[in-house]
Amino acid sequence: MTLKNFFRKKFNDSLFENVNLANYSWFNLGGNAEYFYKAEDKDQLIDFLKEAKKKNTKITILGAGSNTLFRDNGVKGCVIKLGKNFSFAKLLKRNVIEVGGATLDRKISEFAKDNSLRGLEFLSCIPGSIGGSVIMNSGCYDNDISKILISVKAIDLNELKEIEIKKQDIKFLYRGTNLPKDLIIISAKLQGVIGEKSEIEKKQNTLIEKKKISQPSQIKTCGSTFKNISENKKAWMLIKEAGCENYKEGDAMISQKHCNFFVNNGNAKSSDIENLINKVKEKVHEKTGVNLELEIKIIGD
Repeated sequence: MTLKNFFRKKFNDSLFENVNLANYSWFNLGGNAEYFYKAEDKDQLIDFLKEAKKKNTKITILGAGSNTLFRDNGVKGCVIKLGKNFSFAKLLKRNVIEVGGATLDRKISEFAKDNSLRGLEFLSCIPGSIGGSVIMNSGCYDNDISKILISVKAIDLNELKEIEIKKQDIKFLYRGTNLPKDLIIISAKLQGVIGEKSEIEKKQNTLIEKKKISQPSQIKTCGSTFKNISENKKAWMLIKEAGCENYKEGDAMISQKHCNFFVNNGNAKSSDIENLINKVKEKVHEKTGVNLELEIKIIGD
């Protein structure tokens, strides 16, 4: 019996077979998901996970796809994406908001601005949704998630229940946390500082403009490919120092505007991007002695 048949009665409208993952990655690349499940709400998600566990189904969690490269042969098991009911923002206190795990970072920044809360302007420059941003401790321009987070609610994939984790129980790293991999972030509480809406909007626009000047846009890319080593050893500097900025592989290339952005020029395969990543990584290590660490995630077979 296929997974689709097994789940037909309970989840038929939310479960799909052989879904093209290129539509869910900013690279616009990747093979098919064997199964693709869009969760409608928390209770349905827990029910689905319980059934998936009975069938010993491999689970892959997908956020906004802004930092994900799916391999050409796709993903076995079931890819889970949170549905529209997980995308929301509401004011809990004058300076505290709660947001759904699938809420886009830029929408959170807009909501904070509309409610005269400063400190979240940097989110307007971060692609993706808050669930992935919490796990990665995403940030830019001297700010990151650790500075605004109060707590997260998540589904524990082992216990199959909702848990809340407070900020003080999370160890934040540069572009990472010690949060377990077997969690699905379903919401987060964030704290801002009450301010003047006009000043907040001004700062937001300044950051957006700064990003436009320094980073490529309107192209098929998943943002920064490698993590920065330090403030003085940024990944793009090392790539340039190693003479890799004009490297190509198939129809994958490095952005001429920012050499830590790898691009699907239109007809690339996922393997082209991955081969380009490996080629650059090897050359940087050979020339500088530095082992670059990926910021994007590579998923699949």
